[in-house]
Amino acid sequence: MDTTLLKLDPQGRVLIPKQLRTRLGISSDTELHSRIEGESLILETRKAILARMRKEARRVDSGRSMVDELIADRRLDAAREPRA
Repeated sequence: MDTTLLKLDPQGRVLIPKQLRTRLGISSDTELHSRIEGESLILETRKAILARMRKEARRVDSGRSMVDELIADRRLDAAREPRA
């Protein structure tokens, strides 16, 4: 794992060094999405997010129906709600 020390400027901005931008294939017009994972701030390109989601989707058992599971979860939630 490569690490690079980055600092915030007084306005809270971070400069991503050129060698990292080049390696990641990002430029000044690239949109980065941020998320918090524990105590970490993760910045990702749309391409990286899609690749991560595809990888996670491949782990899903092909014999499972995600739609059926979602419907079952919603029915359980509805059954737990107090009746008016």
